[in-house]
Amino acid sequence: MKILISADMEGATGVTWPADVLPGASQWERCRHLFTSDVSAAVAGFFAGGADEVLVNEAHWSMRNLLVEELDERAQLLVGKHKTLSMVEGVQHGDVDGIAFVGYHTGAGTEGVLAHTYLANSITGVWVDGARAGEGLLNSLVVAEYGVPVVLVTGDDMTCEDAKGYAPRARSVAVKDYVSRYAAVCRTPARTAADIEAAAREAVALAGRYEPVRSGPHTVELEFDAEHLAGAATVVPGVEHTGERRVAYTTTTMYEGIRAFKAVTTVVSAAVEEQYG
Repeated sequence: MKILISADMEGATGVTWPADVLPGASQWERCRHLFTSDVSAAVAGFFAGGADEVLVNEAHWSMRNLLVEELDERAQLLVGKHKTLSMVEGVQHGDVDGIAFVGYHTGAGTEGVLAHTYLANSITGVWVDGARAGEGLLNSLVVAEYGVPVVLVTGDDMTCEDAKGYAPRARSVAVKDYVSRYAAVCRTPARTAADIEAAAREAVALAGRYEPVRSGPHTVELEFDAEHLAGAATVVPGVEHTGERRVAYTTTTMYEGIRAFKAVTTVVSAAVEEQYG
């Protein structure tokens, strides 16, 4: 049995503000250890529950944040950017039985520690087929097309609540409780590691490929904090204005949908001015 871990950093133990997660920032180096601890705990739990293989896909920012020298030695680490499916790279090869979203967070425009969707700012909301979506829902729709269940979600308490909507059977672990976008009541690494390991051990029982879910077509809508960013997004073929600061596109599958989303966010990032956004 093979488990894929999609590892993001904003939802890691002890992380509460931008300097904790931005490569090169003051607290990032320290928080890399906390991030790696959460992921290693999940790896240990999956193996204890009966997994034969665990692949960790580094999914935060530069995708070079996890400390491979501190990672549970039984895991393999997929590190680096420019991957076909970005945060859930590896699920498309037909050998993954379950996926874990470790260190996840809530979406842009919602309550949650460091809440955002792909871009740290600029995007104020994302909707899929009319439902507000963060990275958890977006990625869950992608992996469903490969018949892979989400078996574990870790992050703040708001992230765990959000996961009930897209992965109701998944085990979840809150490593901190939301106070504001930049504040949380945090549990200690020793406690969160134990909680994550125990949940991952139980989550293995939920793994097992099923018939792929082809639920498309899907319409993805994005709202930005400035009108010129919506204009920039329409450079991507198929993306059209739907309102002030809003664009939308429709795709047959979420495989296409997430790749188009990545294209839109890349173009929009290039259009952001340093001071005025």
